[in-house]
Formats: sequence, structure tokens, C-alpha cells
Amino acid sequence: MSVIMVKAPVAADVNFIDEVCSIPGSEAIRSCIQCGVCSGSCPTANRWDYPPRQVIAMVWAGLREELLSSNSMWFCASCYLCTVRCPRDIKPTDIMHALEFLAIRDGLSTKRSRTPDMYKAFADSVRANGRVYELGMMLKLFLKTNPFVAIKMAPVGLSLFLHKRMPLRSSKIKARGELKAILDKVKVMRGAQ
Repeated sequence: MSVIMVKAPVAADVNFIDEVCSIPGSEAIRSCIQCGVCSGSCPTANRWDYPPRQVIAMVWAGLREELLSSNSMWFCASCYLCTVRCPRDIKPTDIMHALEFLAIRDGLSTKRSRTPDMYKAFADSVRANGRVYELGMMLKLFLKTNPFVAIKMAPVGLSLFLHKRMPLRSSKIKARGELKAILDKVKVMRGAQ
């Protein structure tokens, strides 16, 4: 006797497309004609749970939780090939960044991508120093995701240090208090955590 497994239907969020359209750069998503040029242009689409064309269709269909929990938008390389080639002047790259924002804000990020952790480490470094402190950012990222990668990357770090391309101490800008205030205000305006 064989058992047939049926996936439970996912509830559609009819407001999802409006939510995505409200984020600057994503307004034109309703103009998509599902031609597939974005997916055909994407150098990383084979790694995505859902390729770009399907991501846009899922936004239309209101499959919010399923999409925001996927790895799809995190594999966008921001190469803008999809944007340049789109016959309707849609900006799929900007849509992917909007989806990343929504996933982070709502805690729906996938564990199959380290990109959300990298974004957080980057933002924390900028907030603390006014600029990116590469060594501190990467150590924080590696400790959170996979400490063994830090060991593997040690020769690269040593080479950068020896060529005076990676300082051991962070340098802070004078106006980091003002920058932190701007970043905090943006966080409040966008409703981020």
C-alpha cells in the first residue's frame, strides 16, 4: 500500500501585492507580463527556490509566508541583468530587495542563506563605527553562522593585514552619533525591528 502525501494549501494574503508595491522601486510589479526574461537573465536562478518570474507570480498570488520564507530573494546577486533586459521597465532587483526587507522585518528569513546575517553584521558595524569595520563585521558573521569558515579564510585575512588593507582596530567617524540617529529614524519610519 502506498501513501500519497498532499501539501496543505497555503493561505493567500490579498494585501501582499499592495505591501510590496508600497516599497520604493517595486511599484511596477503589476505591469509584469510574465515573459520570463528576468529568470532567463539571472545567473543565480538555478539556486533559487522560486526563480524571479515565479517570485513575481507568487507576490500576485498573495503567497507571502511561503515566498518570504524561501531562499529566493537572498540569492539575487544585484547584477541588474533582469532590470536592464525587462521589456516593461520593471525592476526585479529592487523587488527582491523589498522582499528581503519584508522577510527580515517579519522574521521570516530562511536559515538556508547567510545573507540576512551578513546584512545585520554590516548594519551593526556601520551603526557602531559610522563605517564598516571589516574584521569585526566578518568575525561577527562567522561566529553567528559557521566559525570554521573563519579558519579557512585566515590566510586571506592575513594577506590583507600584511598589505595594510585590513586594520586590526576600527576607525570611527566623528559624526557617528548623527549617523546613528539617522539610521534609527529610518528604522522607525520603515517599521523595522
